[in-house]
Amino acid sequence: MTADDSRDGELLGRIFLTRVIEPGDEVGGRWVREFGVGEVVRRLRGGEVLPGVSEQRWAGLVARAAQADAERDLEAAGSAGARFVAPCDAEWPRQLDDLGDARPLGLWVRGRPSLRVWALRSVAVVGARACTEYGAHVAAALASGLAERGWVVVSGGAYGIDGAAHRGALAGRGATVAVLACGVDRPYPRGHAALIGRIAEQGLVVGELPPGDHPTPSRFILRNRVIAALTRGTVVVEAAHRSGSLSTARAAQRLGRFTMGVPGPVTSALSAGVHELLRGEAALVTDAAEIVELVGDIGELAPVRRGPVLPRDLLDPPVRAVLAALPGDRAAPADEIALGARTTRDEAIARLYELRALGYVERHGDGWKLTRQAVMSVRTGHDPR
Repeated sequence: MTADDSRDGELLGRIFLTRVIEPGDEVGGRWVREFGVGEVVRRLRGGEVLPGVSEQRWAGLVARAAQADAERDLEAAGSAGARFVAPCDAEWPRQLDDLGDARPLGLWVRGRPSLRVWALRSVAVVGARACTEYGAHVAAALASGLAERGWVVVSGGAYGIDGAAHRGALAGRGATVAVLACGVDRPYPRGHAALIGRIAEQGLVVGELPPGDHPTPSRFILRNRVIAALTRGTVVVEAAHRSGSLSTARAAQRLGRFTMGVPGPVTSALSAGVHELLRGEAALVTDAAEIVELVGDIGELAPVRRGPVLPRDLLDPPVRAVLAALPGDRAAPADEIALGARTTRDEAIARLYELRALGYVERHGDGWKLTRQAVMSVRTGHDPR
C-alpha cells in the first residue's frame, strides 16, 4: 500500500465516522486515538464491540454505520463545492488539537482560502440571536474594525449578533468564517441562505457534520467548542444568563483563549450574561483596537483613552491656580484670590492680567470676576472659546 492509498483510506474512514459518531463525542475520539481510524471503522462495520458504551448505544452506532457511505458523502460535498479537511492535512488548524478527544474527526469546508492560515489570525464574535439594535450595531462595528486590521471574524451564521458580525466583516471588505451546526451544503437558518452563500464565495463556511445533516440543539452547543478553539479569542456582545453563546466563552476560557465581553445597559436582560462574564475573568472591550491589543502581537496597543484637551488645560500651573481661586458668582478682590491660590497679591494680580488677556476674567472696580464664557466652561467641562 502506498502513502497515497494510506492517506485516502484515512480520509474515507474519517468521512465515514462523521456520519456515525456525533461531534464532540469523547468516547469516539478516544477510540480513534487508541485504535486508529481503520480499526474503529472495521469494528463498526463488523459489529465487534468497542469499549466504553452500553449495548443500546453500540447498537445505534452499528445501525448508523450500516447506512454510512463515505464515497457518497464525498461526492455530495464536491457537488456543493466543499472539501474535507482531516487532521493529517496541511490545511488542518493545529489549535483544534487542544480539544483532545473532543477534537473534530475532520471538517467540511466551503470556500477557497486556507482554513489553517485564516485561523491563525482570527477572533470569534458571538452573542444573542434576539439581539437589540445596540447589539447588532456594536457587533457589526467590531467585525468591520477587525477586518480593516487584517483579522478574520469567526461566528456561527445565526440570526442576531452572528449575522451582524459576518455582515460587518464583509462590509469592511474583510474575511469571515461561518461555523455551522449542520452540513455545509445546507444553510441554516434558511433566512441566512444568501448570507451564507456570500460567505462561501468571499470567505469560508465550515462544519463537522456531513452533507445534508440537520442541526439539533445539542449540535449548536457542541459547534461552539470549535469556534472557541479555532480562534485566538472570543468576544461576546450580548447574551442573557442562559444564552448558548456563553458556552463559546466558557470553552475559550477552558482552552486558555482570551475571553472578552462588550458591556450593555445594566437594565438589559440581554447583557446580563455578558456582565457575569466581566465579573469573572473576561476582559471588557469596546472597540476593535482593544480586542487586537489582547489577541494581537506585542506592540499592537489600543490608543490611550482621554477626554478632549481644553485651552485652560494648557495654562501654566500658577495661572490655573489663580483661575480656580476665583468665585463663580461674584467679583473678588485680589487679596482674596491670592489667599485662595496660595500666592502673593502681586503674583495673583500678574496672573489675573494674563487671564484677562485670554478672555477668562474681567475687571470690576477693585475686584476680578470670571467672564460668562469661563463660568460656562467650569459648569459644563467644555471650553466654549
